[in-house]
Amino acid sequence: MTVRNLSTTLRRVALAAAALFAPVAAAQPDKSLRICASEIEAPYSYKDGSGFENRIAEAIAEAMGRKATFVWSPRAAIYLVRDQLDKNECDVVMGLDSGDERVLTSRPYYRSGYVFVTRSDRGLDLTAWNDARLAAMKQIATGFASSGEAMLKKIGKYEDNSNYVYSLVDFKSRRNQYIRVDPARMVNEVAQGNAEAAIAFGPEVARYVKGSTTPLQMKLVPPDETGQGEPIPFQFDQSVAVRKGDQALLDEINAALVKAAPRIRKILDDEGVPVLPVAS
Repeated sequence: MTVRNLSTTLRRVALAAAALFAPVAAAQPDKSLRICASEIEAPYSYKDGSGFENRIAEAIAEAMGRKATFVWSPRAAIYLVRDQLDKNECDVVMGLDSGDERVLTSRPYYRSGYVFVTRSDRGLDLTAWNDARLAAMKQIATGFASSGEAMLKKIGKYEDNSNYVYSLVDFKSRRNQYIRVDPARMVNEVAQGNAEAAIAFGPEVARYVKGSTTPLQMKLVPPDETGQGEPIPFQFDQSVAVRKGDQALLDEINAALVKAAPRIRKILDDEGVPVLPVAS
């Protein structure tokens, strides 16, 4: 074989090897992190990306060395697992309760609790559910299917208050549909004096309490010490969720949460979220 023929043969071998390994290079893992997100779940998530969970998701993706890619849904966040995550349309859901049985959940990245929101000029410092001032209230804003609603039922305040709460959603029927009481409206009702108090999960109202032109106070609710039935929980660890069986991604997220912890804490502090020590 001549030198020229040997050179030509080597070039052909090299080209064949390149063609052989090209598909392998194309099949390298995607460096994006697909995040299931609702367009209408402010202040957690909103279509312009201004939700605080949107920003936390970006911090986690960056700590993983990935790019955050939001897969938006026009529906409420309660549908994200069923309609998107389970169908492999995205990789993670933010802000689920730790231990949610539908999914695998990460180490908690924060814990928070339900709060009383009241006007600062009212001087209310409610420390017990049997407080006479709470018993005398006529209008208390709270969400449907929430710990606040459950507690009002337990202390006998639900029936007297239900028409007012329904007015916050313009008397839409809850039959066979999910209806969310807008947390911004709950806070505004307190600010305007239409409600004596609001009972809500701290993260969903913190932004609006902080931004209110009427001075408001936000205080963690006391534990359920009524002794009636099972105690109603008011504090919850929050985690990132992945599909069951996606342990490798969960491990990657858990490592990223450690790295991103200072940035996550700053986002929560800027939002005004009451943060508690995680329980798990």
